[in-house]
Amino acid sequence: MVNRRVGAAYGSGVRVLDVRERSVPISRFADPALASGSLTTSIVAVATDARRDGVPVVGYGFASFGRFAQGGLIRERFAPRLLAAGGGLDPFRAWEAMMAGEKPGGHGERCVAVGALDMALWDASAKAAGLPLHHHLAEVLPQARPQPDVAVYAAGGYRYPADDLRLLEHEARALVELGHEMVKIKVGAASIAEDLRRIDVVLGVVGDPRRLAVDAMNAWAGTTGIEAARALAPYGLRWLEDVGDPHDFEGLSALAAAYDAPLAAGEALFSAAEAHLLRRHGSLRPDRDVLVFDPVHCYGIPGFLSILAEFEAAGWERSAFWPHGGHLFCLHLVAALGLGGAELNPLAFQPFGGLTDAARVEHGRATPPELPGIGFEGRAALRSLFSGLGLEPPRVPPMG
Repeated sequence: MVNRRVGAAYGSGVRVLDVRERSVPISRFADPALASGSLTTSIVAVATDARRDGVPVVGYGFASFGRFAQGGLIRERFAPRLLAAGGGLDPFRAWEAMMAGEKPGGHGERCVAVGALDMALWDASAKAAGLPLHHHLAEVLPQARPQPDVAVYAAGGYRYPADDLRLLEHEARALVELGHEMVKIKVGAASIAEDLRRIDVVLGVVGDPRRLAVDAMNAWAGTTGIEAARALAPYGLRWLEDVGDPHDFEGLSALAAAYDAPLAAGEALFSAAEAHLLRRHGSLRPDRDVLVFDPVHCYGIPGFLSILAEFEAAGWERSAFWPHGGHLFCLHLVAALGLGGAELNPLAFQPFGGLTDAARVEHGRATPPELPGIGFEGRAALRSLFSGLGLEPPRVPPMG
């Protein structure tokens, strides 16, 4: 189990009273009417018997992006364990309660269900302390290395079903206008020649190839990945992400030998055990490569801290970590731990992606909200969505 500060205040004696979950649709595009693979996520609310400023403390979370909703696992397996565990639950003890009886291996997507509840528990814990999550984590985690703001990049650039290049250019310009100095687009859904045209279009907007990363979403298996990497090599892009099957460590090792520019990996690996295999057998290079593990998809903060410890012990710097997610929870975690940077989804996956309604990206950097907890209440659309779970309606709570 990950170390905690001695005497850290997590809300000792706080009892979880109720857990609610609902599946909601999400879209890869700013226009949700465009076909997007029927993606969903789970939103959760965890009600406690704690009160802050006379208001019951309710924590909110969701299952991040890219995996589909986890309602069955949450309702039938993990929420009942959480409710049965009794009082005095800090998020680490809650995590142990949820994982009671789980066998090693079989990570599947149970990690996402646990991660969604873990997010809500940390939201509740920080709210009970009256602190924004990044300040709360800085107080209770011995691993904390707080930083005042975070380098961010804007993710998106999914292939449009029609008029792709024109719409991609329009999207890239919108992201730059929002203050982003680095963007990431998707490749691998069409021919390599078409992907090169997409890259050229976005480079026409951002200019410097070091301001553009590309994500193949694990589409290029075997020799296809090597061929694609050789075609991309002359660009000198910021990084090339998730080329082949996430468990093909031999293939990743061959790719690292053939491609000198930075690679990024880890988004589709969900446990410390899988991270260990990636480190041992993927031939990633600590001097340049990037780690994009999603904290929610890695069993939440306890699981992510184990992965961080694995790589740090092997000599990796925290600057290599740029967590996948694109939302406020990851932004808080990056700020508290002093990681390299964070993904944001300012147009995709609304209303979950991006910052609060009032926040802005300045010179490629962002600051976590100074609201108690994660700060979901700073997004009007999220306040409305979470209120639909039928617990205490969200509001923008005062500090103090």
